[in-house]
Amino acid sequence: MSVLFPKVNKPREWDYRPIYYDEEKEARKDKRLARLRRGAFREEHEKNMTELRKKRQSKLLLWFILIGLLVFGLYILL
Repeated sequence: MSVLFPKVNKPREWDYRPIYYDEEKEARKDKRLARLRRGAFREEHEKNMTELRKKRQSKLLLWFILIGLLVFGLYILL
């Protein structure tokens, strides 16, 4: 401790930030919490797998149709 200049603590500064309600942020938070419920990951995985199967089937059907048209076109030309 100094005799000539004693240490005096500064008073606390007022640091107030008002909290505003953000509806979009609350909706995002609720959506994230809904995904974390039990079984949600399995349901999401099953949904993604069914969408993937549908895409594969539609691509396969498209290829069959194109090959069929190609064979039919070659049959007509020859």
